[in-house]
Amino acid sequence: MSLLRRRKGSESDKDSNTTRDSKPIEDEDSKTEKARREKTKKSKWGCVDSCCWLVGCICSLWWILLFLYNALPASIPQYVTEAITGPLPDPPGVKLYKEGLRVKHPVVFVPGIVTGGLELWEGHNCAEGLFRKRLWGGTFGEVYKRPLCWVEHLSLDNETGLDPPGIRVRPVSGLVAADYFAPGYFVWAVLIANLARLGYEEKTMYMAAYDWRISFQNTEVRDQTMSRIKSNIELMVKTNGKKVVVIPHSMGTLYFLHFMKWVEAPAPMGGGGGPDWCDKHIKAVLNIGAPFLGVPKAVAGIFSAEAKDIAVARAFAPVVLDNDIFGFQTLQHMMRMTRTWDSTMSMIPKGGETIWGTLDWSPEDGYACSSKKQKNNDTKAVQQKDQRSQGLLAKSVNYGRIISFGKAVAEAHSSKIERTNFKDAIMVNNLANTTCKDVWTEYNEMGIGAIRAVADHKVYTAGSVLDLLNFVAPKLMTRGSAHFSYGIADNLDDPKYEHYKYWSNPLETKLPNAPDMEIYSMYGVGIPTERAYVYKLSPPFECYIPFQIDNSADGENEDSCLSGGVYTVDGDETIPALSAGFMSAKGWRGKTRFNPSGIRTYIREYNHAPPANLLEGRGTQSGAHVDIMGNFALIEDILRVAAGATGEELGRDRVFSNIFKWSEKINLKL
Repeated sequence: MSLLRRRKGSESDKDSNTTRDSKPIEDEDSKTEKARREKTKKSKWGCVDSCCWLVGCICSLWWILLFLYNALPASIPQYVTEAITGPLPDPPGVKLYKEGLRVKHPVVFVPGIVTGGLELWEGHNCAEGLFRKRLWGGTFGEVYKRPLCWVEHLSLDNETGLDPPGIRVRPVSGLVAADYFAPGYFVWAVLIANLARLGYEEKTMYMAAYDWRISFQNTEVRDQTMSRIKSNIELMVKTNGKKVVVIPHSMGTLYFLHFMKWVEAPAPMGGGGGPDWCDKHIKAVLNIGAPFLGVPKAVAGIFSAEAKDIAVARAFAPVVLDNDIFGFQTLQHMMRMTRTWDSTMSMIPKGGETIWGTLDWSPEDGYACSSKKQKNNDTKAVQQKDQRSQGLLAKSVNYGRIISFGKAVAEAHSSKIERTNFKDAIMVNNLANTTCKDVWTEYNEMGIGAIRAVADHKVYTAGSVLDLLNFVAPKLMTRGSAHFSYGIADNLDDPKYEHYKYWSNPLETKLPNAPDMEIYSMYGVGIPTERAYVYKLSPPFECYIPFQIDNSADGENEDSCLSGGVYTVDGDETIPALSAGFMSAKGWRGKTRFNPSGIRTYIREYNHAPPANLLEGRGTQSGAHVDIMGNFALIEDILRVAAGATGEELGRDRVFSNIFKWSEKINLKL
């Protein structure tokens, strides 16, 4: 790409020489300006070469180290680790095999967003030679070989949310679709290996891969994915004589929630399985890291194509993300691509202010972010109250303010905040520029006045953030409104809730009529997790994203919940515990209007413990959103259920967070 741009630059120089020959007398200012541009161009591409060389060295070093580590005999890393930490425990599969557990219920894996591989079936000329090669997952080689072509082929049509003309990218099938995200980075591989210890193989394991970019209903419209999942489950039940255990992860939990309504609903909108299909075919659904009520992180992703990790990167190297030093505006390209992925809208916070809080209230009020381990007892709470009154602890966080423009706004009482109505602002296309064609976003159609109005509104809750996203991303939200909903149903017997747009919102749909089925909410806790953001206006430059997380906004001490413009709360680093646990703690607990058949629900939390040393890799006690897939306690629970255990036999709930306390604060009609 660098060579191509230099050639263009040479052609431009030739054009300039021709002009000088035809016009020998030039203005002195014009000569100075041309000299300045030439100097800037040389400096810019010098930076590009240096940065590309540095990135190449880092990537090469990573692959060499990974190769050397994988080339070592398995006994060497284990020997060194055991010398440091003592004998390692048996993997769960080995342990339970010794106890006599064997394969029983077939298992179905449902991967989440981004963890499933995608391959090319049809593409444009720039993708020559990539037929059935992975564009997503694996080595990601095409990202740095032909980045613009990669972005073009992973983007969907901005009007339909489906394939652009001449492009077909489809999910990889089989267990390899999501066993590893990239070489050395497991997702489902560790769980699969432990199930194999009990005798599981491909005839008793099925990866329900789907195109995680498109809306849930469109996976059926375009690929008949849900029909194939239904057929495979029916075949596994028939050939094995046992109901299946379904294990969705992350956004896969929302996808499978949608599937359970689809499979019961009559054709053509549904699968025609009838009201007792789930009861006949599913023993249990083990939801891992479920964003049932959405995640604030999804709002930041749509609003500014960033989250905590991007804000940290910007703080360390602002020139890389904030300017076009690479000639490749990373965030702008990412925003343009991800705003065509309708599935991202499934994770916008649901339930509005009732669930997520108002300007001055939230269920997690009083949560103390501490670098030390939290102690859940009354004595600790009294001590924190006394310390806070003396000014020794950080102020209580207004978690209900998902977006605040400025730290002062985030901390002020709502009565002190003066706000303007951004929805009346006039959209003027004065930022549009022909040079922005490749990185066009809907921000290029907003005028300075509209951008300023968004900031002058000051603060957004879960109730008003939908208006914000409709204002700044109208095409995305217009498509999304046909497939997703974010409210709370007044009357679930209203015929309107038979439409598929409500099926992935647990607050607007009923669980299936399956009294013999069990539902588990299994997730990590003990890790600071994004809950709210402090924003600022970005410095203006060509084709820029006008809003960014204010990485200079920090709390007063190490125990503050605010760091780098991000307010955190208890969770698995991605999903707040409130979103992962509320439905099993309260919304579905017992017979409720959301769970009319009284399906038994259990909460299984896994308190995060980082690896003891580098040789442990990502650890066996991690509670992080993806790393939890290698958590031995989680895997043991899954294997026991697959081998026939019930929630009662597992010990019912296991809770480390304040999920029950927070759930009781939410005033929801059950």
